[in-house]
Amino acid sequence: MKRYVTYQRVSTEDQGRSGLGLAAQERDIGIFLEAFSVEPFEVIGQFVEVQTGKDDNRPELMKALELVRATGAELLVAKLDRLSRKVSFIANLMEDRKVSLRVATMPSADKFQLHIYAALAEQEREFISIRTKGALAEAKARGVKLGGLRDATGRRNAVLQAKARERAERVAGIILPLKSQGATLREIAATLNKSGVPTARGGKWQASQVQRTLTRLNGAQSA
Repeated sequence: MKRYVTYQRVSTEDQGRSGLGLAAQERDIGIFLEAFSVEPFEVIGQFVEVQTGKDDNRPELMKALELVRATGAELLVAKLDRLSRKVSFIANLMEDRKVSLRVATMPSADKFQLHIYAALAEQEREFISIRTKGALAEAKARGVKLGGLRDATGRRNAVLQAKARERAERVAGIILPLKSQGATLREIAATLNKSGVPTARGGKWQASQVQRTLTRLNGAQSA
């Protein structure tokens, strides 16, 4: 029987109390177990943490890893950044022969692919941080008053972009391997539809939607 230990993380106490973010993680883990896990399976441990992903000293994660090492179960997280935002931490964990990792939103990704994705995600965060600081400094130098409606619009756009990126990441484990194997956009769309994976609006996939998703994953444009 396949055994799993699940780990979920949110960043603030408010998120932990309200369940914000946890429901989405539970949903994604549930989808993986129902659609991608071998059967029969058993979840032998569930751990939830309210702590930043930049901090590697997380008690609940340590408990989850201890159970994984002791039982040979697989550590299952909804997204890679729920495990850690540090590529060095993820790389070290992958070198542990007693730890097997599975990411629900990238069900077909192996250790090598997860390592590459973690490195790219870390670089992207660093780039976005530098770009944002530069844009703010430039605006301030021009005498632009920061805040107010413009900032509200910017925050709203940022949220929309983040959601679009998150949706793209959820199907990355299906789309990217198919693309690397030479599948056409239409063939990828057909596979998603046959697998019962809905679009953001709950409809059927088209080749154009697959292309936009690939573009978001490649970081070539914002959503």
